[in-house]
Amino acid sequence: MERVYNFSAGPSALPLPVLEKARNELINTNNSGMSVMEMSHRSKMFLDIITEAEKLLRELMNIPENYEVLFLQGGASTQFAMVPLNLFSKSKKADFVNTGLWSKKAIAEAKKYGIVNVVASSEDKVFNYIPELDKSKFTEDADFFHITINNTIYGTRYTSLPDTGDVPLVTDMSSSILSQVYDVNRFGLIYAGAQKNIGPAGLTIVIIRKDLIGKAMDITPTMLNYQVHAENGSMYNTPPTFAIYMAMLVFQWLKDMGGVAEIEKVNIEKAGLLYDFLDNSRLFRGTVVPKDRSLMNVPFILPSEELNQKFIKEAKEAGLVNLAGHRSVGGMRASIYNPMPIEGVKALVRFMEKFELENKIN
Repeated sequence: MERVYNFSAGPSALPLPVLEKARNELINTNNSGMSVMEMSHRSKMFLDIITEAEKLLRELMNIPENYEVLFLQGGASTQFAMVPLNLFSKSKKADFVNTGLWSKKAIAEAKKYGIVNVVASSEDKVFNYIPELDKSKFTEDADFFHITINNTIYGTRYTSLPDTGDVPLVTDMSSSILSQVYDVNRFGLIYAGAQKNIGPAGLTIVIIRKDLIGKAMDITPTMLNYQVHAENGSMYNTPPTFAIYMAMLVFQWLKDMGGVAEIEKVNIEKAGLLYDFLDNSRLFRGTVVPKDRSLMNVPFILPSEELNQKFIKEAKEAGLVNLAGHRSVGGMRASIYNPMPIEGVKALVRFMEKFELENKIN
């Protein structure tokens, strides 16, 4: 079977050149005589891999020297607890913006360890927009301010960052990391699950300002302490070696593509093609307020659930897979992360045009 265009929200498509290189090196990585999956994480061979991965990521995101880069496990969901456990160091208060399922989960976890102030929410309209923020509602002595910068399920994103003053801005960047240029200096901490723009599931990236490390709550488990991982070069225990190797290959692929600024241009073009079609369609409808539309996740619906299911089925038969929306919202969602070529988006739009002609509603 030929490769399909995979619009999954995650685990998502990987760049074909990366998959081909990994295939070629699967049983003999870097002429070591063994697979990377067999290497000791303490060996020089693997140390070279993790060092190169960090170097490439720092270059791609222009990460300053006063930030640690950590390669962890447990997904972004573990960070929902790890962030408050490590950052609730003074007032044990935090501000959150509620923009969907993942921010709700982060809020619920943080409430176990301190006081949470939800400064704004878009739940009133099924999270189809980013709420305006009123600075008078911010907690002056908060230990951190948390946002989910791109909302995978609902297809919204922050196009401008909140001004939190001296309060560290923390973000879940799982579905938008490396997709557009972000100024790392604006954040105290960035975390991201790998399975969207970085590599296969199993790896979590944390980028944390060094002055925020070493202040964990007394109850913090050793494995959830950023200081422990920073002091041990992300190898306090056995790290996800294959996932780190794959991330390194993806970082190199992105560098060869021209870096984040260049892929951002491609992502804007891809998203534009899809949104332009949705805005002019008489059958399909995008669900997000235009000013807050994501570049990575594009949700849309048809006039009936019957048509939604018909579209998903026929699209799959046409080699356009994983277009069903998240179970909590239904409809369709096209996730068009960095590895999705523009040809894939064009193929989707052509199919949508054909579907519309064949399913006209009087």
